[in-house]
Amino acid sequence: MSEAGTTARTEGFHFRRLEKPEEFRQVEEVERAVWGVASPSPTLPVPLLRALQDNGGLVLGAFADIYLAGFAVSLIGWDGGSLYHYSHLTAVRPEYQNHHLGFRLKSFQRDEVLRLGLSEIRWAFDPLQSRGAWLNVRRLGARPDRYFTHYYGQLADTINQGIETDRMRAVWSLASPAVEARVGGQYPSATDDRHRWETSSATVETEPGESGIRVPSAVGEPTGASAHLEIPFDLDLVRQHEPKALRRWRHASRDAFRAASDLGYVVDDFAVVSAEHERRSFYFLSPASADAPDARAPGT
Repeated sequence: MSEAGTTARTEGFHFRRLEKPEEFRQVEEVERAVWGVASPSPTLPVPLLRALQDNGGLVLGAFADIYLAGFAVSLIGWDGGSLYHYSHLTAVRPEYQNHHLGFRLKSFQRDEVLRLGLSEIRWAFDPLQSRGAWLNVRRLGARPDRYFTHYYGQLADTINQGIETDRMRAVWSLASPAVEARVGGQYPSATDDRHRWETSSATVETEPGESGIRVPSAVGEPTGASAHLEIPFDLDLVRQHEPKALRRWRHASRDAFRAASDLGYVVDDFAVVSAEHERRSFYFLSPASADAPDARAPGT
């Protein structure tokens, strides 16, 4: 292994640490393509990226030839008891978002963090973004354990504009058997997901809004051995066709996660269920296991 780390090649892309100033500058281009950031100052300036890369952090890229298709930036974290890597930002250019690059970037990040001798990555994500929940919880096997209200304050980019920036923290135990299974492609079938949805209690009830897109109608407490918490299948469609429902979705999901936390429920999976020609997105929750006393629900 060179000091710059390993290089992985899969299906026309290669994955490696960024090395040159012009590569670091491409990070800003990807940011603008994804978030539409209008600020003249980049969120991740080149000097900061270089400092992270050379001092225990990781600035990883997915390249199509010399073109940066996506990146993942992480840094060493310390919570007073353990070291981990904190993944601050992962992004893929819109034209490459159907190539599973998010999953492949996170998998490469996992390999690199394990090579550093660490066994955990954490990050924050918007619990209302179905695509992110699918990747983080379903595909990667990360588990949310904290809920943060309006974490970043108001943001002006196109993805966050007009909605409070609530976030959930994901904890990814890189070498656990459960994560190994998920990264290896082992997860419940569509039939299993449908059955669990039909037999679990609802914490967020929804109904079609004026445009036909679902909006929250009630929030309740989880009951029984399994519960589900619905979020929008596509938050961008809510923003376009039911903009007044953005706040309703944020507050309904926030209240539902808090209720689940108070009753000791944890998120253990995420699924997209097809029902009556409609695709709907759900977190699945269950009571914290008695043999896992350190398990914590979102919001604690």
